[in-house]
Amino acid sequence: MSLMANKKVEFRDMGQIRYKEAWDLQLSLFEEIKEIKLKNRELSPDQWLTTQNYLLFCEHNPVYTLGKSGLMENLLLNNEQLKDKGIEFFHINRGGDITFHGPGQLTGYPIFDLSNFKTDIIGYLRDLEDVIIQVLEEFGINGGRIPGLTGVWVDWNDTKKARKICAFGIHSSRWATMHGFGLNVSTDLSYFGHIVPCGIIDKSVTSIEKEIGPVRMEDVKRLCIEKISHVFGAEILSFSH
Repeated sequence: MSLMANKKVEFRDMGQIRYKEAWDLQLSLFEEIKEIKLKNRELSPDQWLTTQNYLLFCEHNPVYTLGKSGLMENLLLNNEQLKDKGIEFFHINRGGDITFHGPGQLTGYPIFDLSNFKTDIIGYLRDLEDVIIQVLEEFGINGGRIPGLTGVWVDWNDTKKARKICAFGIHSSRWATMHGFGLNVSTDLSYFGHIVPCGIIDKSVTSIEKEIGPVRMEDVKRLCIEKISHVFGAEILSFSH
């Protein structure tokens, strides 16, 4: 097999789905990459099998997810209240605290083998942030980072006005990644009122629609694909799995 890095990324738009369905698919692709890498440890370099890279887009049914380092007290609803409001809850294996996913939010899951790109987890997160910053720029929104905090923010250079527009959380093993980002496009932001978003008590959240008015989700998806291709030097292909 060739030792050349595989920068092809197989893309699938899953539409609006329940969180567990996307999680199961992510996990199967993630484990597939890890299994190939384990096999390669037993082979000589000229026999190495090529790992694949995947990119999943979706909008979730309303759900709160809590990262492995998150605090349960940042969820402000009990189980009965969650059920009454039709919101699911999952404690998952990504980094970060609690966040919301739902309709109107573009949730992106890159399941990459970073050995095909750059074996640097922090660099990978910064690259994902760059993707979103560049997408927002296309809509005339000035997105940026706040030192010490993950995510992309509007009015990021003003601590009193800063609003998170995109959250990030990943899990990695053997340089394979899963989970990713949640970009608020036309999200119902009232859902964030039932949590302490990302465990940050003094910052609010926003969306593209709240900042500039309605935009087409398809345009946001197209730009995200373009910027991922550009930032990672990847070739985006469609797939069914």
